This record gives sequence, structure tokens and C-alpha cells, in this order.
Amino acid sequence: MKDTIHCFEFHDAKGVAICGDIHGDFNQVVYKCCIQYKMIDTIIIVAGDCGFGFEKEGYYEDVYKRNRDRLSKSNNSILFVRGNHDNPAYFNDYPINHRRWMTVPDYSVIKTCDHNILCIGGAISVDRLYRINDSRYLTAKPDNPLAKNIYWPNEHPVFSKDKLNSINETCLIDVVVTHTAPSFCELRSKSDLTTMSMIDEKLSENVRHERQVMDEVFHCLKTMGHPLHYWFYGHFHQSWHQDIDGVQFIMLDIMELAQIKSL
Repeated sequence: MKDTIHCFEFHDAKGVAICGDIHGDFNQVVYKCCIQYKMIDTIIIVAGDCGFGFEKEGYYEDVYKRNRDRLSKSNNSILFVRGNHDNPAYFNDYPINHRRWMTVPDYSVIKTCDHNILCIGGAISVDRLYRINDSRYLTAKPDNPLAKNIYWPNEHPVFSKDKLNSINETCLIDVVVTHTAPSFCELRSKSDLTTMSMIDEKLSENVRHERQVMDEVFHCLKTMGHPLHYWFYGHFHQSWHQDIDGVQFIMLDIMELAQIKSL
């Protein structure tokens, strides 16, 4: 049985923008896109650490309702990719699925503006030990997958050759949006990784595996012959870009926006 691939098509969009981590500042990203930069007819993809899960379940519906008219008037839609600071349940079993406000499962494909955009979330929280020992994590309700929390053990990215094979049979990917990045991209390490590794003995190994997952995704797509042009990611809270093997890798800082150029 083939893996089910989620595909979202936006035929009326005229532009695509990628945004770095927003850490729960949902109102700010809407204001920035619709008012400050006056974007219209645009698909905005947030590259993880959106902030889903730190508030009670109904909070995110209320945020959407407050911003729905502004998004509708601008004909903009915001799609959210899973970060390590997001509850995976909001992206998998209980996704948010409004026309202008949706969480996309890992290995989703966004088809718009003549682009096929592959989205894969997940990363390792270098401060996970502090979060695990925090009373807010210890007292969260395990029987409620959408309970307010500050850490989720299944935060890591997952490599799926089966899903990439299914995608390969249906379309050609030219843009990738992930939360973390391949190992050959900056940042090579987060500044507090060494310190945290002294008390979290498996942290360095887990972070290496996180980056290796992205390596595998990259090499698999290249081997399959996908015409990759751009790879966007967040997570590291800095800006950087470089052409590597014909692909423009672009790291986005917090709330930083970059528009995808037409091919």
C-alpha cells in the first residue's frame, strides 16, 4: 500500500513567501504580511516553531477568527510546518484545516504558482531536559493529545523513503521547506549545544541524526532527479544563504520573510 501524500493546491495565488520561526506570534505574522508588506494573493509558509500546543486548544481557533477577515481581504493564506516547538498532533491526527489557515503534515506538497513545494517538519530541542523537568510538562494531561504543554517527545524529523517514492510518482519538487537543515548547511551547531550536551548525554547524537535525516531527504530527491532550486528553513534564528550543488539554501531568522522567485 502506498503512503498517503497530502497535496494542497492554490490556483488563485500569485506569489509564495516563506517565513522563519514565529514562536506563537500569530497576530504579528498576519500584520506583517497583510499590512506592513501589503502582500496580496500570496501563500505564506511558516517554516516551523509556529507555537501550536503552548495554549489551550480553543486558543488557535480564536486567533484564526480574529485574523480571518484580514487574510480574506488580502486573499492570503498561511500554512504552518511543524517545528520542534509545536505539538505534532496539530499537524497529524488533529490538523487545522481552514482555507486561509492550516497546519500541514510532514511530506505534504504545496502546489501553487508553478511550484511544487515539499514540506517536512521537526527538529531536536536543545533545551529539552529543562522542558521535561518543568512542572508544566509533568502535569500535562496524557489522555488529551491537544493538552497545553511545552515539550513533545516525538519532535524529531522522520525520513520516509516510501513517502518520497509516492511523491516521485506524482510530481517534481523544486522547492523544499523544512524546520531544520542538512548537515552541510549553517548553522553547524547551535551555540548552547555544547553546554546542554554536558547534562543531556544523548543530545549531540540526536542532533546529528536530525541533520542526517535532512541529508537523506536531499540526496534522495537529487538521485530521483527532482529539479530542486530552493530549500528554506528556520530553527537557528539567524540569516544565511548559499548555493550548494545547484540549490539555493536559505536560512531564515525569526519572523524573516523571503519570497520565492518565479522560475
